[in-house]
This record gives sequence, structure tokens and C-alpha cells, in this order.
Amino acid sequence: MPGITAMIADDDVLLREGLASLLTQSGYDVVAQVAEATRILELAQELEPQLLIIDIRMPPTHTIEGLIAAKAVRAEVPSIAIMVLSSYAEVEHAIELLASGPRIGYLLKQRISMVSDFLSSLERVRVGESVIDPALVQELVLARRARDPLAGLTPREREVLSLMAQGRSNLGIARVLTVSETTVEKHVHRILGKLDLGDEDDGDHRRVLAVIAFLDNA
Repeated sequence: MPGITAMIADDDVLLREGLASLLTQSGYDVVAQVAEATRILELAQELEPQLLIIDIRMPPTHTIEGLIAAKAVRAEVPSIAIMVLSSYAEVEHAIELLASGPRIGYLLKQRISMVSDFLSSLERVRVGESVIDPALVQELVLARRARDPLAGLTPREREVLSLMAQGRSNLGIARVLTVSETTVEKHVHRILGKLDLGDEDDGDHRRVLAVIAFLDNA
């Protein structure tokens, strides 16, 4: 991926340098490494990297400094794709960030070790998709099991919905499930009908937002 510029923001020096090494070996141009959340927006405005990888918890309080910085970057430099990393599946924070528009991803740090999938997720976010960690999708579902809005879906439809919520296209879902794209289209049509979300497909990001909004407000 020659020419793709990236900035890494994480106070864990070993993780930060490890990510920088991985990205460099994969053809990225790492233009900055940041350990303090207070410098992220300034550097993002100055360097305008194509991709920002940022830890949700950064100094000084290690709470949501990274999230606040990511939101500021999205507001001031919306062209930058953002991948947020977290040690835990924090549903509220993830929904807030993902609702800000396309070119956003949220992954648990453990996914970094799955190098091929991790790099694929970065590329998907860079080109305009939304990526959600499967563990977060599971948390969203479990948090609302008592009033399960998905009760009317078949197991296969739930599986397709979970993949939709990860930002996958119909073709991407078909490849994961080893079925035809036409079969997936039929599942999606039935899912959106059962959830009363309409059956118009306006792209991956709107599909993700529809699923998140439904789960969040059920």
C-alpha cells in the first residue's frame, strides 16, 4: 500500500512501535507516533494522514481522552479515516463514534495479532467502510437480550445481521458464509423487512448505522 500515510496514537510504547513496524512493513508511511492525546488534533491538522489509529484510553486519566481526540479529528479533518483500538468492548463509546459518519472502525486490541484481518480492516476503513469488532456486536445483542428485538429472526438471519453490523457488503457476507450473493440479498431483504427498516440498500455504512440504531434503541 505505497503512499498511504498513517498516524498512531497510543501511550504504550511497545504497542505503538510494534504497530508502526507492522504498518511500515505492509507499505504504509507512518508520519507520526503520538503518546499524548493533547497533541493528536494538532498533528492531524498539520500532517493530514489518510489513517489515524488511536487508543481510546490515553493519559492523563486513561479514560476517554483518545475518544475525545478522535471526535475532534473527525470534526476538524473529516477526510481522515479513524480506527479506534480498545482493550474492552465499550458499547456506548463505540456507538457514539460510529454514528459520526463513514471511515470509522472500532476494534479490540487483541485483533492486532490477527495480522491479515487487522490490515484488511484498516484498508476497509481507509476506503470508506465502517468496521465493528465482532465482540462489540455480541455485547450489543447480549445487553438487550431481555427485550430481544431480533427474536423474529432465524439463526441464519442473525448471522447475516451480525456480519452486516461489522460493515460487510453482501458480497463480503457471501464469501464468509460460502453462499451466493443472491442468497445473501434475500436474507438482507427479509431481515430489514422483519425489523421494519425498509429494504433499500444505500451502502455498507447506512446498513451499519441502521443496525446500530436499532440495537441501541430497542
